[in-house]
Amino acid sequence: MKAGLEVHQQLATRKLFCPCPSELSEEVEGTVRRRLRATGGELRALDPAAAFESALGQSFVYEVVPTSCLVELDEEPPHAINAEALDVALTVALLLHATPIDEILVMRKLVVDGSNTSGFQRTALVAVNGWVEVGGHRVAIDTICLEEDAARKVSETGGEVRYRLDRLGIPLVEVATGPDLTSPEQVREVAQAIGALLRSTQRVRRGIGTIREDLNLSIEGGTRVELKGVQELRLLPKYSREEIARQEMLLRAKEELHRRGAKPPSGGPVDVSDLLRDAGPGPVASSLKKGGVVLAAPLPGFHGLLGRSAEPGPRLGRELADYARSVGVRGILHSDELPSEGVEASHVEAIRHRLSLAPQDAFALVASTDAAQALGALQRVIGRAALAWAGVPPETRDPLPDGTSRYSRPLPGRDRMYPETDVPPVTLSVDHLTALGRRLPERPEETRERIRGQYALSNEVAGVLLREGEADRFEALVRKGHAPALVVRLLTHDLPALAAVPRAEPMSEASETVLDTILTAWEKGQFAKEGVQPMLEGVLVHGRSLVEAASSAGLAPMSRPELEAIVEGVLDRNDALWRARGKAAQSPLMGDVMREVRGRRDGKEVAEVLEKALVRRLEGLGGAR
Repeated sequence: MKAGLEVHQQLATRKLFCPCPSELSEEVEGTVRRRLRATGGELRALDPAAAFESALGQSFVYEVVPTSCLVELDEEPPHAINAEALDVALTVALLLHATPIDEILVMRKLVVDGSNTSGFQRTALVAVNGWVEVGGHRVAIDTICLEEDAARKVSETGGEVRYRLDRLGIPLVEVATGPDLTSPEQVREVAQAIGALLRSTQRVRRGIGTIREDLNLSIEGGTRVELKGVQELRLLPKYSREEIARQEMLLRAKEELHRRGAKPPSGGPVDVSDLLRDAGPGPVASSLKKGGVVLAAPLPGFHGLLGRSAEPGPRLGRELADYARSVGVRGILHSDELPSEGVEASHVEAIRHRLSLAPQDAFALVASTDAAQALGALQRVIGRAALAWAGVPPETRDPLPDGTSRYSRPLPGRDRMYPETDVPPVTLSVDHLTALGRRLPERPEETRERIRGQYALSNEVAGVLLREGEADRFEALVRKGHAPALVVRLLTHDLPALAAVPRAEPMSEASETVLDTILTAWEKGQFAKEGVQPMLEGVLVHGRSLVEAASSAGLAPMSRPELEAIVEGVLDRNDALWRARGKAAQSPLMGDVMREVRGRRDGKEVAEVLEKALVRRLEGLGGAR
């Protein structure tokens, strides 16, 4: 594999081209509806990704929040570039050993998916030719850019997409590596290293969605594919492995198509609705019952290459279905997985006969209540099938939570870029860069050594805090008087464990204030350290107040007599166990006691009370055993 990363980090400054605060809001004051269309770039050529999005014909609704201004609405020209944000980007560039360019020129990057009211994103090249050393290998940093973040997508229904303007315009530093990464684990390690360096500036935003990675990957014989907007860094190796497997599957399909001597599809969609009037329950029957149509397209040479839905791993049939879904249909049916979904073997034979298929040929079906939509979807399927002869088509893909990805749009090219005429250029002076160089923050490797010695941490723990981006928050909480060991457990064990908790809504940001309050409550004896994680889950996952979280988790304070009563009750219920096993019964009994205590008393104290009570009972039998 050959891969490169683009790391996008939000900055903790005001917005890039207006003085509005970079804060998200749930308060909506009004809406604006827009439609966008693609236009030619500087050389008048139309970018394929922009043309694709424009052809979808979607309308966009923008939610206006109290912090929005006319710049976000594209009703006022952008202001001069935010000087503070530019200084942060330059600081990042110097930390990455990159060379700042002489003059900062803002460009327009054509984007018509609705994520920007203007139809383009403003971006500026800040520095080039840097590097970062990870695991003894020097990885090239090709560019460092400063750009505005997109609007926040709220919902998507039918042909309408709803965005909120609070995120639009937040400054982003984009750090792009060269194609130097050669293993899935190296991808994660480099992303962690760049993230730690960005956080060392102490001028970046924290929380879910504030840092995102785009993964560009190809294998030998394949093509560059971009997985855009990965938010969970720990999944980068899985995304890499899944994309490798997908490209390998596509290359095998290409080889087989050429071996069979098959030719790309040349025929168009054929209406086969009449052949399926008696189809059983399923998407075909449902569409026909509502007055819809079923269209079929021949796929020469594809028999056995599309795969079945029950098969693990990437499938060519899913690739075709993703292209169909891009125009709004739910998916396709293809001959490799038929008969199923109400389509019988007799239907399959009738369709094959109508399409004049040879034994090695396959076909795809699209059913829809909208004939035009069905036609558009099947045309996309035919177009994607034709690309199979080339192997891996260049495209942008959306990462999915399970580590796989889904087709989003064609890979954009240079035709989407052209100059921004409303923002004046910024000339960088040698004196200014020299001053920034004198004020560079502590590098991550320097921070690791300092906190290891200052707080008596092991090399491993100090390294984890740096890799997970928690070193600054660790120091902030320790400065508030919390024990280093407890803070380490909170940041490296309790918080990460929340990722596995099922949730309907995104997890709230673990702000320093919330963590400080929970630690203070534990230190005041309001619950044991075992109660820290249930408290975090209640507040961050379920959105409860601290009082509600404590009540829901059963963490109301427990007195010493209450603890002793619970211990005696457990011993009473397990009389035969402790009589038979003596002191060896303490370990299984401890689990029963802790389940009732539920984090309201410290585990060490619970063990002491249980041991005393057990010894007392054993002595009553004639001596402890």
